[in-house]
Amino acid sequence: MKGKMLLAAILTTSFAVSAAEHAHWGYEGKEDPAHWGKLSPDFSLCETGKNQSPVNIQGALKTHHGKLELAFQPGKQQIVNNGHTIQVNVSEGNTLLLDKDTFVLQQFHFHAPSENEIDGKQFPLEAHFVFKDKGGALAVLALMFQEGKANPQLAQAWQQMPTVVDQTAVLNKPVDIKALLPKEFNFYRFSGSLTTPPCSEGVTWMVLDKPISASAEQISQFRSVVHHPNNRPVQPLNGRVIVD
Repeated sequence: MKGKMLLAAILTTSFAVSAAEHAHWGYEGKEDPAHWGKLSPDFSLCETGKNQSPVNIQGALKTHHGKLELAFQPGKQQIVNNGHTIQVNVSEGNTLLLDKDTFVLQQFHFHAPSENEIDGKQFPLEAHFVFKDKGGALAVLALMFQEGKANPQLAQAWQQMPTVVDQTAVLNKPVDIKALLPKEFNFYRFSGSLTTPPCSEGVTWMVLDKPISASAEQISQFRSVVHHPNNRPVQPLNGRVIVD
């Protein structure tokens, strides 16, 4: 009897985990950001969290937080259409040193239009570089794009951009992340969350203050593949301080 009860408990737990993993969310209709918090118990922070991202960056406090220490290594990259965005998974060796802690780049992906805003300005495209340390803590570096000249690094990725959900391709020529980032930049820093379910908090955000260019065609190509805007609206600061 005890064995059956244990088995039932295991199956119930497994089902709950599976259900949470497969809870559908999106950017339109009844699965849009306004409903995320009610789609699954695991997504409750999307509704109740007090340190949510993205935000409108304004009134930043001037500080001397030093420069970002970034190191990038060439390696294999895989581009994925996961139904929510286009994501590039990277090999190890790309690091960010922050507060004497080393974070390793896991992937980068895109949102159109931008999720974060700077002084109320929204950009047509934003990239998020997601880093993780040994303890599992996350740090996200955000890069804005403005419409202008074609971006050669985006061009390399877009050539193999999967147009079908769950489709994956290995990039023949990996994106040079160092070349993608502006040569000189300042950044805004604040504590926030994932901008997608489960909206987990405790994420360190760094938003670069200088946008780089992407052509209208490149921005349009991304939007046509994703089919709809994939940005979460800005969230209340709730007393958080943004430093510059």
